[in-house]
Amino acid sequence: MTVKSWEFSSFDDVLLRIHEIGEGRPVILLHGLFSNAHTNWIKFGHADALAEGGFRVIMPDLRAHGESAAPHDPDAYPQDVLVKDIRALIAFLELSDFDLGGFSLGARTTAKLLATGTRPRKAILSGMGLQGLAGWARRRDFFFAAIDSRDSAERGDPHWLAIQFMKSQNIDPVAARLLLGTFSDMDPAEAASIETETLVLCGSEDDDNGDPEELAAILLNGRHVAVPGTHMSSVTKPELGQEMVRFLIG
Repeated sequence: MTVKSWEFSSFDDVLLRIHEIGEGRPVILLHGLFSNAHTNWIKFGHADALAEGGFRVIMPDLRAHGESAAPHDPDAYPQDVLVKDIRALIAFLELSDFDLGGFSLGARTTAKLLATGTRPRKAILSGMGLQGLAGWARRRDFFFAAIDSRDSAERGDPHWLAIQFMKSQNIDPVAARLLLGTFSDMDPAEAASIETETLVLCGSEDDDNGDPEELAAILLNGRHVAVPGTHMSSVTKPELGQEMVRFLIG
């Protein structure tokens, strides 16, 4: 199937690139930190699997990622700006009956949307555990350090892989630092208030954002499924897309 791409002017007129494939029930998918829609959802076949399952797959490049704008103006990065962007996209598309999911940063954004009034039919939190929602400061500081050492870190440095991934995805370090400062922690009580049927979908070796089973257990209507891989490699496995289709169709 052919991927269609178009530009969307968000709530503050920052331009975001939106990618679509398939027809049918809308599902919005949000990619991970320093990634983009192509790397997270298209390259390894997950979007194709969903489109073949009867879904219209809508995949934004998040602000400061992919083909979307990466402004250097601090005013372009208010608190929880990605939540504001996705709300604006949902309103623009006039979606009232849809599904929503995300990986890592996309899962954090999805959880924030769920906890603050967005009501999809079903939701997917992938690459995420409870600690990743409630203890963001540690992860933020790790990525700040990765940005600061991007030109000096050597192989073996704990930030090395993150730095190489940032470089491979052409991430703007100034915009990335500004964006990282917009994410707020989620109180576990907020997560526990989410009523949407939610799949917590993680690699069997992925504990980067804490325990996914703990997250699934705290949700009112959550369940956990493991697929092969680590935080990084699980995205490359066909099982990720297969489990997403199984959950959304079921």
